[in-house]
Amino acid sequence: MALSRPSLKVNAAKMPELPEVETVRRGLQPVMEGVRIMRVEARRRDLRFPFQKDFVARLEGRVVTGLGRRAKYLMADLESGDVLIMHLGMSGSFRVGKGEGDVTPGAFHHARSEDRAHDHVVFHMASGAVVSFNDPRRFGYMKIVARSELDSESLLRGLGPEPLGNEFNAAMLARACAGKKTSLKAALLDQRVVAGLGNIYVCEALFRAHLSPKRQASTIATKAGLPNDRAERLVDAIHSVLNAAIKAGGSSLRDHRQTDGELGYFQHSFQVYDREGEKCKTPRCGGTVKRFTQNGRSTFWCPKCQK
Repeated sequence: MALSRPSLKVNAAKMPELPEVETVRRGLQPVMEGVRIMRVEARRRDLRFPFQKDFVARLEGRVVTGLGRRAKYLMADLESGDVLIMHLGMSGSFRVGKGEGDVTPGAFHHARSEDRAHDHVVFHMASGAVVSFNDPRRFGYMKIVARSELDSESLLRGLGPEPLGNEFNAAMLARACAGKKTSLKAALLDQRVVAGLGNIYVCEALFRAHLSPKRQASTIATKAGLPNDRAERLVDAIHSVLNAAIKAGGSSLRDHRQTDGELGYFQHSFQVYDREGEKCKTPRCGGTVKRFTQNGRSTFWCPKCQK
């Protein structure tokens, strides 16, 4: 199995969202989980942040006991009690193979970088697999934290519940939004409210729930902070769009690819994102998808059916 390479087209860059990170996790899991890391090459002193001085020493010889995800972070549990936290950044990707002659299978819609000068961290596994982290822009990062200190780790502290976890439901979302005067979209992008949601899937979920991104966040809760019909619809829409995107392999917008080398095509299922000027896909709506800038990001929506 081999992982894809990132595109170098600057205008396509974006941060990975939850479905993309989850797709990468599922691809790396059978290669890394339960396998000992024999050797690590940190070919630079830093990525977005400097590597810890004992970064390599704390990884070599350790078995990866589990590979999980928290929000947009990959989390590799080690038998030592440490956790390797990994973030893909804007252009980071993993490739799995047996060495320098690897070929990544699959037909790709966009060209990929083949410049291995950007393989900045390489894990040599006891199975013989070689896992390479490639990041042309070096906006990704890795950090080792003792599991006992995760609750106080600055990267993770304050994160809200996982949107696909048992804690995330209409009652929880209504409580988090009760009294908020910010927009509903801004509330959903707040990682303290719910962890891992990004611009694409918030736009898509709001469309599926037929709720305006401009709507005040507090309007999905009653005065007593209980969920109303809007909260129920929104949570169902978030679950639906995330599960569909994960099944399709993430949105895969140029920089992020499935770990088996196949391009995910969920972007062809977008209802509003990047569809400015197109006819609304809601049956009998007749509206047109619009775009406007909200909190510094492009918001796509149908003003006619999203209220």
